Amino acid sequence: MNQRAYASDEQPMIEVSGLKKSFGSTAVLKGIALTVPRGGVIALIGPSGSGKSTLLRCLNLLTIPDAGVIRVNTQTMDFTGSSRLPADRILAAFRANTGMVFQSFNLFPHMSALKNVMEGPVTVRKMETAKAEALAIELLTKVGLKDKASAFPGSLSGGQKQRVAIARALAMQPRVMLFDEATSALDPELVGEVLAVVRQLAADGMTMMLVTHEMAFARDVADRVIFMRDGVVVEEGAARQVIDAPRQEATRSFLSHFHAGRGEGAAGATGLRR
Repeated sequence: MNQRAYASDEQPMIEVSGLKKSFGSTAVLKGIALTVPRGGVIALIGPSGSGKSTLLRCLNLLTIPDAGVIRVNTQTMDFTGSSRLPADRILAAFRANTGMVFQSFNLFPHMSALKNVMEGPVTVRKMETAKAEALAIELLTKVGLKDKASAFPGSLSGGQKQRVAIARALAMQPRVMLFDEATSALDPELVGEVLAVVRQLAADGMTMMLVTHEMAFARDVADRVIFMRDGVVVEEGAARQVIDAPRQEATRSFLSHFHAGRGEGAAGATGLRR
């Protein structure tokens, strides 16, 4: 179930304050503030262009904020008065806290699934090959693909590729997993196998932030849902409260696109995919 208990005095895994980002004259993030407890699962929802993906990319510094403070685990980046990229060593230490899974799988086509998962630990973490291989097999087993260890990406389905991508991100042993619409490029019949892996990660206590249009999944798996529009947080609350009974008109309007035409109440209509 999606309600988990946390120690009230425990430091959050993620803290963000005053986060701003513009591209040219377009302000994409307008002072975002949020916290994510250790083991918490946050779903980010909202229309295209609302800043959800930019927020995730700022959290692991694939996109450099214009202003604000980001803390992930024990590492803090303060961009107050500066949007310069930190030194490589500092940047690598900060990024080591987060694993990110994108819409596209970004697997190395010339490497087997096993080698794709091993690559990060061997190249970045300097892990011994035998240990990296054992870790990779463990993670491929976790995502249900042990039997595909020797397969190359070209022979895998989209859902299988995305599960390999999740295993690859987990191989770096991150404290936080970020999912940027990880199922949006998949055929509908393949979505479930990826969501099952994410569901298991949530059950295992992994801290996660997910940009998603899978409303039923967000309602069931996330602890909290954040609705964003035009670079700001419009509504935040318990997942079922936000999706079943949103308080803000903008949230209700957005969710109506998922509920429309079903002839059901909000709770029954959340299975719609956008």
